Amino acid sequence: MKRKGISILGSTGSIGTNTLEVVRSHPERFRVVSMAAGRNIALLKEQIEEFRPAFVSVGSEDAAAALRNSLSVPVAVEAGPGAAMKAASLDGVDMTVAAISGAAGLLPTMAAVRAGKDIALANKESLVLAGRLVMEEAAKRGVNVLPVDSEHSAVFQSLLGHRREDLKRIILTASGGPFLKTPLPELERMGPEEALKHPRWKMGRKVTIDSATLVNKGFEVIEARWLFGLPPEKISVVIHPQSIVHSMVEYIDGAVMAQMSAPDMRSPISYALAYPERIASGTEPLDFSRLSLDFSAPEPERYPCLGFAYEALKTGGTAPAALNAADEVAVELFLEGRIPFTGISRVIGEVLGAHQSKEPGSVEDVLEADREARRLARSAAASA
Repeated sequence: MKRKGISILGSTGSIGTNTLEVVRSHPERFRVVSMAAGRNIALLKEQIEEFRPAFVSVGSEDAAAALRNSLSVPVAVEAGPGAAMKAASLDGVDMTVAAISGAAGLLPTMAAVRAGKDIALANKESLVLAGRLVMEEAAKRGVNVLPVDSEHSAVFQSLLGHRREDLKRIILTASGGPFLKTPLPELERMGPEEALKHPRWKMGRKVTIDSATLVNKGFEVIEARWLFGLPPEKISVVIHPQSIVHSMVEYIDGAVMAQMSAPDMRSPISYALAYPERIASGTEPLDFSRLSLDFSAPEPERYPCLGFAYEALKTGGTAPAALNAADEVAVELFLEGRIPFTGISRVIGEVLGAHQSKEPGSVEDVLEADREARRLARSAAASA
């Protein structure tokens, strides 16, 4: 069996480290050709020593120099956004795992698509910012875009073997985050320490805060629109605190197909890497005798950011890019203690109200909208 060459963008993050666990368990199937990482050079060095990629991208030239001087194995190390794009599209790569967090993941993901690499997509922001552009380019190049988010992987799996014209809607599940039961008046006082205590998943700081506001689920609604070609009215969200049912597809006859597993990212990652086959992921099997599954509708007052995401999707154009930019700025300020938790939604609301959306003709149009929205967000944060 020819081993599949893998590029991992964001190798030191949660998705990246879980991807490497899957690769480690299946050395006969996969080999790591390239990696891209940011500031965690110590962990990156360990990964390089174990997996021996040909090329590595890091965030700065200082980090690149330090890495070159410390490695005991031969590997090309380069720095900067161009280096991440190179890692994504390197010869010998068959599939790029797009797991760089935030808007920074767009250009490397697009570089991989343009190079004809299949995409295991964990960077939902690529489709939030430029869904039409990314998916049109993927179709043009014959590139498979396979979802790694557990929710979209669940939808993807639940659609297989069924006629698309029989679909009624998809239902994305959300844990509700750490503040699901917090009295609404207390949300203003919740700080980063409380917001980072996700009840089910171990994730990076940014996505954990996004799960607390449910803007992360809003991003997934936008991502689902592009992955599955569905209008907003056919994409629903339901709170499911146990995170066992990862998402569902409802058909016109009332049947609902659901994908279930323990909350472990190795399951959707292994499915994307091996598709259309299935391989062992290391995920613990479910004990159905002990399961108790709860579902409820998300409260608009508790999760206003989810409503903003639907609003941005319906507006279209560059509005989703403005949503993401406002969120990235607001979350950073919240983590620094400069705005309250509820200030995140206030900043996003103000930016969407001020943003003049237009249909982007290129990735540069999207990035320009991103820059302008960040400026608006910093201004709005001053009064948040």
